[in-house]
Amino acid sequence: MDTKIGSLDNCKPASNDVCSPVNGTVSTIQGSVYPAVVNCSEATLGRHLARRLVQIGVNDVFSVPGDFNLTLLDHLIAEPGLNLIGCCNELNAGYAADGYARSRGVGACVVTFTVGGLSVLNAIAGAYSESLPLICIVGGPNSNDYGTNRILHHTVGLPDFSQELRCFQTVTCYQAVVNNLEDAHDMIDTAISTALKESKPVYISIGCNLAAIPHPTFAREPVPFALSPKLSNKMGLEAAVEAAAEFLNKAVKPVLVGGPKLRVAKACEAFVELVDAGGYAVAVMPSGKGLVPEHHPHFIGTYWGAVSTAFCAEIVESADAYLFAGPIYNDYSSVGYSLLLKKEKAIIVQPDRVVIGNGPAFGCVLMKDFLRELAKRLKHNNTAYENYHRIFVPEGQPLKAAPKDPLRVNVLFQHIQKMLSSDSAVIAETGDSWFNCQKLKLPAGCGYEFQMQYGSIGWSVGATLGYAQAVPEKRVIACIGDGSFQVTAQDVSTMLRCGQKTIIFLINNGGYTIEVEIHDGPYNVIKNWNYIALVDAIHNGEGKCWTTKVFCEKELIEAIETATGAKKDCLCFIEVIVHKDDTSKELLEWGSRVSAANSRPPNPQ
Repeated sequence: MDTKIGSLDNCKPASNDVCSPVNGTVSTIQGSVYPAVVNCSEATLGRHLARRLVQIGVNDVFSVPGDFNLTLLDHLIAEPGLNLIGCCNELNAGYAADGYARSRGVGACVVTFTVGGLSVLNAIAGAYSESLPLICIVGGPNSNDYGTNRILHHTVGLPDFSQELRCFQTVTCYQAVVNNLEDAHDMIDTAISTALKESKPVYISIGCNLAAIPHPTFAREPVPFALSPKLSNKMGLEAAVEAAAEFLNKAVKPVLVGGPKLRVAKACEAFVELVDAGGYAVAVMPSGKGLVPEHHPHFIGTYWGAVSTAFCAEIVESADAYLFAGPIYNDYSSVGYSLLLKKEKAIIVQPDRVVIGNGPAFGCVLMKDFLRELAKRLKHNNTAYENYHRIFVPEGQPLKAAPKDPLRVNVLFQHIQKMLSSDSAVIAETGDSWFNCQKLKLPAGCGYEFQMQYGSIGWSVGATLGYAQAVPEKRVIACIGDGSFQVTAQDVSTMLRCGQKTIIFLINNGGYTIEVEIHDGPYNVIKNWNYIALVDAIHNGEGKCWTTKVFCEKELIEAIETATGAKKDCLCFIEVIVHKDDTSKELLEWGSRVSAANSRPPNPQ
């Protein structure tokens, strides 16, 4: 596919003056193959990049200014429809772009050379692991300094400017170092289109002296991307569907399990079509929560091995055939490699590949096409769901506590469950919130996000900022542990600047509880902060913010009533004090199994 969209010689101005529009006027060309001419001040590299971002659906860019990107930021700000959001640090800017991409389909951040680039790198790596298209833009050195043997500030003191680039090469799918105007149009368009096609982050470095310079290739509005769709091999698709239908139709109690790669494959709707057609029991892997509708009548919960939703693992692991759509099997999702699954019973559907049992594999078969075609061939079989329905026992309620008794985590999440609706979204931080939020039953339309593959503590603060900015019509409910909050707390200030109405539950149990359950030690105990006073200091009377601290269920109920009532237009920060050993039973089980996997002795040499 030609990705050099808009880089057309016949789109140059009629005169030799770079800033001179056709016929000396600025006009919008209608009924023509040519895009509209832009005026002189807008025919710059910076404005072209800005127009491209708006065009692909990015209306908010998360940034931290630095001397190498200041001129570029001027040109991004000047673009109608593009809002520049200044973050407190580059890591949170990257996390915010990650959260934004989860809702909008693509996100962007802008930082400065090396000191900013290496700071945002961790967030970019997380987006890469989660297959999120993210445009990471770096203000680079002056184009005249390349190849001069000069030493620049913000570097490690070597005349080689490629250190940052080399770091990004392993966590982005394309890298563009723009240090001349002749190929800038091509490089920028190729980078952005590659991010969209591959659903991975890309790196674009813009020379600090180039953003404001006009060039003929930027003299017209960029032609909208028309990315060639990926196509399945028709013969391979037919063979894969035929083999899978035969495999499943002869099974007695088959089940379906949705995984996290349903998102990158854009196959969520196709998966639901398959569920409807087959009548099978359907579960979701933990990292796929939110991608499969939990209000579906045949939904049986989260399949997570030994820490699955009650009765879900028994149905999945006792099935004589299971189709996993877009799974990732790592040590966390497999609970220390302890899943009781057999390869010969499984159909594994990846975004562009299907593997059936121990037998045939079919490449160049897109998941979306495969699931839709398979739905037409399946015989209805609800045996597994009937078995689930037969053995299912409704969950018990947490033990009743006196109104003033210390608050328990299971009581907290019982009340969070009641808050959920189609107008809300849940962000779950790495830690015990993973397990408690997994047990929440998501109503139709309720968003849900967490970062399971990369599992970087502190991710949720920036991600909450980005997600809430992307969907202002939803009220985000963020569940964050005290240890994670200490990593990235600063950007609560950016939430306030943006007028966001998020509800943050800060779960204060005095340390890194998830790590305690894997391997305990004094390093898992953290210094307690006065979190309410911290957020109040960040608020500083600017913006709408309400904070409170709760110790018991009565206070929690009052806090939720206030946050959803009188303070519904505010950012609400609710610190929840719980016992340091108050964890979900799932974390206890999961932690012991992951610990066992981590502590395996070396194989004999």
